[in-house]
Amino acid sequence: MTNVEGISLEEMFFDYLDQVKFLFTKELWDNEILNCSKNELFILFLIYRKQEVNMSQIAQYIAVPLNTATGIVARMEKKGLILRQRSEEDKRIVTITMTEEGNQQVGRIMKELMHYGNLIFENFTSEEMAFTFRLIDKLMDVLKQERNRRMVEQKETKIRKITIE
Repeated sequence: MTNVEGISLEEMFFDYLDQVKFLFTKELWDNEILNCSKNELFILFLIYRKQEVNMSQIAQYIAVPLNTATGIVARMEKKGLILRQRSEEDKRIVTITMTEEGNQQVGRIMKELMHYGNLIFENFTSEEMAFTFRLIDKLMDVLKQERNRRMVEQKETKIRKITIE
């Protein structure tokens, strides 16, 4: 790994991990966020923002096949977070909306995230906040480039050439 000021990135990683391990206590992390899978959380946020979506929109948004999205939505409906209804105009279309419990859960998640965001930024100057967001933007650009590189790499490995004699 690359060295920064004589310290390997691996050492830096574990030093930072040691410093933030208190964040991983049961009391701090025993909340609504961990009661949802990643896909369930993204679906909740999608429906919260759009109010009503269909199964195709969900599948596309979380980048899974329609049958996988249907299974996730069924679990969420069983939990009482969302409601599936057939469209009155076109019975083939199923619309998904948030239940009151779903809205409350998103509210609790947002409140928790905002609490930690406020804790982090309440002591930052406006310049430090602007700098932090520039760093986050740069980090996101690097991660997007890596994701795109891996997607291209995966597509290239999926293409198999068969020699015909």
